[in-house]
Amino acid sequence: IPTGLPPTLRLPDNLIPESYKVYLQPHLYAAITNNYTNQSFVFTGNSTVRVKFLATSLLQPTDARKVFPCFDEPALKAVFHITIIHRPGTVALSNEIGEIDGEEWIVTTFAETPIMSAYLLAFTVSDFMYKSKSSDQIALPDISAGAMENWGFVSYQESGLLYDKETASTFDQERVATMISHELWFQVVNLVPMRWWNDLWLNKGFVTYMSYIGVEAAGWDLRDLIVLREIQTAFLVDSLNSSHPLSLQENYIQTFSEIIDLFDEITYRKGAAVLRMLATFMTEDAFMKGIKTYLYKFHYNNTVYKDLWNCLQETKEDVEAFMSTWIEQVGYPVITIITQTGETSQEQFLLKQTGALDLNYNQTKKAILLPHIEIQDKDEWLLANVNGTGFFRVNYDEENWNKLHMQLERNHHVIPLINRGQLIDDAFNIARNIFFQLTNHLINDTEYIPWKSALKILDHLILMFDRSEVYGPIMKYLRKQITQLYKHFEKYTLNRTIPEKHTDQYNQVNAISVACSNGLPECIEMAKSLFKDYRNGTDNIHPNLRRAIYCSAIASGDEYDWEFAWKEYQRATVAKDKLRYALSCTKEIWLLNRYLQYTLNPAKIRKMDLVSTINCIAKKVAGQPLAWDFVRGHWSFITQEYGAGAISLGSLLDAVTKRFSTDVELEELQREQEEDDQGLAARTLEQVIERTEANIKWVKENKQIVKEWFMGEL
Repeated sequence: IPTGLPPTLRLPDNLIPESYKVYLQPHLYAAITNNYTNQSFVFTGNSTVRVKFLATSLLQPTDARKVFPCFDEPALKAVFHITIIHRPGTVALSNEIGEIDGEEWIVTTFAETPIMSAYLLAFTVSDFMYKSKSSDQIALPDISAGAMENWGFVSYQESGLLYDKETASTFDQERVATMISHELWFQVVNLVPMRWWNDLWLNKGFVTYMSYIGVEAAGWDLRDLIVLREIQTAFLVDSLNSSHPLSLQENYIQTFSEIIDLFDEITYRKGAAVLRMLATFMTEDAFMKGIKTYLYKFHYNNTVYKDLWNCLQETKEDVEAFMSTWIEQVGYPVITIITQTGETSQEQFLLKQTGALDLNYNQTKKAILLPHIEIQDKDEWLLANVNGTGFFRVNYDEENWNKLHMQLERNHHVIPLINRGQLIDDAFNIARNIFFQLTNHLINDTEYIPWKSALKILDHLILMFDRSEVYGPIMKYLRKQITQLYKHFEKYTLNRTIPEKHTDQYNQVNAISVACSNGLPECIEMAKSLFKDYRNGTDNIHPNLRRAIYCSAIASGDEYDWEFAWKEYQRATVAKDKLRYALSCTKEIWLLNRYLQYTLNPAKIRKMDLVSTINCIAKKVAGQPLAWDFVRGHWSFITQEYGAGAISLGSLLDAVTKRFSTDVELEELQREQEEDDQGLAARTLEQVIERTEANIKWVKENKQIVKEWFMGEL
C-alpha cells in the first residue's frame, strides 16, 4: 500500500537519443519498494479466527512508477513480461495466464501482455485458490477503489463482486451486476485509452453510460434511472463556478493532484449524460456502429475525443458541431420557453444565480429557435426535453408551469415517468415556487422516479433547516405526504414480502425510511417490533428492508439496542453494511463519538469502510458537527491511511460539510483553505466553499417563505 512518493531519479547529463538498457541498483529499488507497508486481514468464522496476508496492486492513475521504473503516462505503452516469485500455498495472478515452476519458492511466469499503458498492469499474491484462464475477476479486502479495470484482471471491493442470495437486497444484487458490467466494458475501452488524463471522461463517461446497457443482459432494466443517478447529480456539481469542462487542455493537467481531481462527478456522470444525449441524437444503432468503427480503427492506440467524433460522423453528420460546446465548455444551459409568444432563450445555469423563488425572465440571453409547435387549446401545456435526454434544464412561463401542475393533479400518468421526476428537479432549481406545488401530486403517485427526485430535494431542505424552527413544518408535511405511499406498500411490509418490480421495491424502502424518520407512529412501531424479534433470535426482515428498519429501531431505541447491533456487526461475515449504516442512526452523542473513534481502528471498522462510515454519521443532525470536528482533528491520519485512495477524501470532505449554511461555518472552511494544505481534496474544498456561500444566500432569502409554505400545507 503506497504511503508516500518514490524518490526522483535524476541523471547527471542530458541523454542523447539512442536505445539504452537501464539497470536499477538494489538500493534504489529498495527505496521504491519501501514505500509499501504490510497489512493483514482477520477473517472470522463460526469458531475460528485466521489471519491471512495478501499483496495486491492499484496503479491508476500514476502509481506504476512506484512499483517499477517506467514511463507512467497513458500514451506511452509497452508489452509487459511479468514474473512473480512467491511462497507455496499462494497463488499469483496478473494480466495474462501464468505458468508455474518451483517447489520451495514458486515462480509464476505470465504470458506477455498486449501493448498497454503501465497503469493497467496488475498483480496479486494470495491464498485464494481459484484461478480463471480467461479474464480474472477478484474480490479483494480493503482496496480503496470500488473496482479497478486492469486489463484481463479486474479487482473489486468484495461488495462489488460478491453477494449472498440469502442476505443480499435487490440493490446489493443490482450493484454487483452494474459494477461487473462497468468493469467488463473497460476491457473493451482499454483497447483505446485516452492519450492523456485531460480526456479521462472519454473512458470513464463512456463506460458509465454503457454499463446501463450492458446490465440488461443480466435482466436489469435500469436505463430510466440514469437521469436520477447520473444526470441530476452531475447538474449539482456542474452548476458551480469551480466545475470544469469534460475535456481540458493537456497542459492544464500535469501534477498528481490535478490528475486525481478529474476522477469526479463531471468525468463519470456528465460524461455519461452527454454520450446518452449524443446516442439519442444519432439513434442508438448509429451510435453503436460508430463506436465499433472507433474501436476497430484505433485499437492498441491512444486517442483524443475528436477521434471518436470523426468515427461517429461516418454514420451521422455534424457530430462535432453538435458536441463541441458540451465537451469544451463548463456548465450546462437552462432553456426558457414562453408559450404565449413562442420566445425561447438560453443561459448558463449557475447555483449562485438562483437565490430567489420568483420566476425571473429578464436574465435570459441568447435567443434560439426550436421546432414550430402549435398549441390548439388554451388548456394545453407544453413539455420539452421528453425523457430528459438533453443535458439541460427547461424553464417555462408561469402559466405553462401551472398547466403542468394541474395535469399532474388531474392525471399524472399523462406525463412521461422520467419527466415527472425531472420536472420536480428543474422546478426546484429554477422555479421554486412551482416546486412546492408539484410535490402535492405525490400523494397519489407511487412511482419511484418522481418520489426519489422529490426526496433528494426535500432531504436538502432538511439539511438546511433541521437546526431551525422550519424543520417542524417540513417534517409534518413529509409525514402527511408519505402516509399514503407507506400504506400502499404496507401489505408487503407486514407480510415480509416485496413488490415484483424492482423500482417498486426501492420505493417501498423510501416509504419506510421517510415514514419512520418523520415520526409516522405505525412505521416506528413496526420497526421496533421487527427489531425486537431480531434481538430474540427471529430475523424475518426481508433483506431489502433491513437497513431502513434497523436504522429506525436504533434511532428510537436506547444504548442496549445500539450495543446489540454493534455485537451483531462484529459477528457478521456477510451483509455487515446494513448494520454499519444503522449504527450511525442513534441520537446519542456519546455513542456517535464512540463510533467515530472506532473508525480509527481497522480491527473494528475496516479501512475501506472508514470514509463511508463517517459520511453516514455526518448525514444525521446530531452527528454532523461531531464528524466535522473529527475529520479536522484526524485529517493527517486519514490522508496518510488512504494514500492512493485519495479519491475518497473528496467525498468525505463533501459529506461532512453538506449541512453548512451559516457564516460561522463558511469562516471555518476559509480558515482551513488558508491554513492547511488539503492536497488531494483541494478542488473539493473549493467546491464546498462555493456551495456553502450559495446555501447561506439561499437560506437568508427563503427561510421565511419556506416556513410559511409548509405551515400553510398542514
